[in-house]
Amino acid sequence: MLLALGLAAAASPTWAQAPTLTVTPVMEKLRGPWDLAFAPDGAMLYTEKCHGLWVRLPDGSTRHLFGTEGAVLPAPDMFCQGQSGVHGVAVDPGFAQGQRRVYVFIASNLQTNPRGNRVVRLDVGPDWKTVTNRSDIIPDIAFKDARRVGGPGAHSGGRIRFGPDGLLWVTTGDNHDPGLPQDPQRLGGKILRVDRDGKAAPGNNAAAGFDARIYTYGHRNVQGIAFRPAGQPGAGQAYTAEHGPNHTDELTALVAGGNAGWDPQNRPDLRCSDGYCGYSGTPSTMPMTDLERFPKAMLPAWNNQERSQGMGPLAFLEGAQWKGWNGKLAVGLMRDQRLDVVTLDAKGMVSSVETAKLPSLRLRTLVPGPDGALWGSTDDGQILKLTPR
Repeated sequence: MLLALGLAAAASPTWAQAPTLTVTPVMEKLRGPWDLAFAPDGAMLYTEKCHGLWVRLPDGSTRHLFGTEGAVLPAPDMFCQGQSGVHGVAVDPGFAQGQRRVYVFIASNLQTNPRGNRVVRLDVGPDWKTVTNRSDIIPDIAFKDARRVGGPGAHSGGRIRFGPDGLLWVTTGDNHDPGLPQDPQRLGGKILRVDRDGKAAPGNNAAAGFDARIYTYGHRNVQGIAFRPAGQPGAGQAYTAEHGPNHTDELTALVAGGNAGWDPQNRPDLRCSDGYCGYSGTPSTMPMTDLERFPKAMLPAWNNQERSQGMGPLAFLEGAQWKGWNGKLAVGLMRDQRLDVVTLDAKGMVSSVETAKLPSLRLRTLVPGPDGALWGSTDDGQILKLTPR
């Protein structure tokens, strides 16, 4: 079913009040930087997909905290392959009160046949010189070990963020596995919502027969999640961004227990490889949100004019320094190497889209920094900040 939710990326009336963005490289020549998080003491955590977790201290020095040989705490089970490896990082909401814990999404071979993705929790010392008490709080996230539709490691998701509810939200991908997104028990093609120990959060509204950690299901490959700021309609609402196949990236407001409507299987009119029909059709024959199969599926707030351009990282812009963009949502389109700024209406739908005036940047993550700038990592090995003027 075709969804008429595409909006032209034309200037809205707020464009005249839009800030000018200055791009400042902070770190360069990194090896696959994937995600960022800031600690209250001014330290910046970042991940490298094939090497692990690092910290950049306020004096500019760096330390390898967790991962490959040479890290403060080695992780011999960690590996990277294809799109997978070390992905998201998040800082405990109680960090400043002594809960000095960080959380990391990794690919792990602690279990085999198949291998898996997992979220680990680490304790870090006050001087960032010690890392202890590894706890694998979610050890059973699906990983693509099979070679169907390309090689292993595809579509793991991997973004992790603490929401304003103090709970950990985890995005996972469909692994090119046709039955995975709608599977009620396997943790792929899902959004998970858990406490700091990895236990199911109250209010997930998982249907009977579902793993209680699942908040929403029927996703393709979510790589962005952000929460609507206080003071806006629907404050605290979670939004996700996910890649479309050959069409239709989607920005979606999540509903507890909701189905995102991705079901790339059993399409008799399509030629499907190993049963996976995700690349075979059109917005009508292989929709991202299939309202014929799932009439109550969550409607996307925006579908990028039915284009597939790698919609991924998300961050809300907050503060007077953002001028006409204050409160709007920044969206990275990785394959198209651009940054869009979208306006949400009172119902949470996208009412206008503006493209930021920037050089081409393949942004892998977007994170609001403590300095009021928007920080990001890029696939060419940079960590940079976008400062509004």
